Amino acid sequence: MKQSLLNGVEAIFIPIKDPHLSAKWYENKLGFKLLYIEEGAAVMKIADQSATVVCLVKAKKHQPLHFPDNHFGVGKYFNFLSPNIEETYQYLVEHQVKVNPIRGAEQSKFFTFYDLDENPLGVCQS
Repeated sequence: MKQSLLNGVEAIFIPIKDPHLSAKWYENKLGFKLLYIEEGAAVMKIADQSATVVCLVKAKKHQPLHFPDNHFGVGKYFNFLSPNIEETYQYLVEHQVKVNPIRGAEQSKFFTFYDLDENPLGVCQS
């Protein structure tokens, strides 16, 4: 096949305990914009220029996302992009978000942080 059949990601689904509490956390800590909320989910826009939305889905029996042990060393399902990873990291630390240290070098820097429900989320330098 010469060309990909797919051209992007429309939504990321994250299991959470309470859509209202999680939506406030994602808005206050990450600056996401709430598009829609109901008892079972909240849909949030990452940024105006991003086509991808984050769907915070209320789980019946919540368990944080868990990536299987692997040989690549990855522990999360996706990374958000940041134009300045050091500023993003410092902002999250200052706002009492649990974060792991920045790893990598130059344009390959990344780190993991955790949401209100202990879901591991990644950030990498864009």
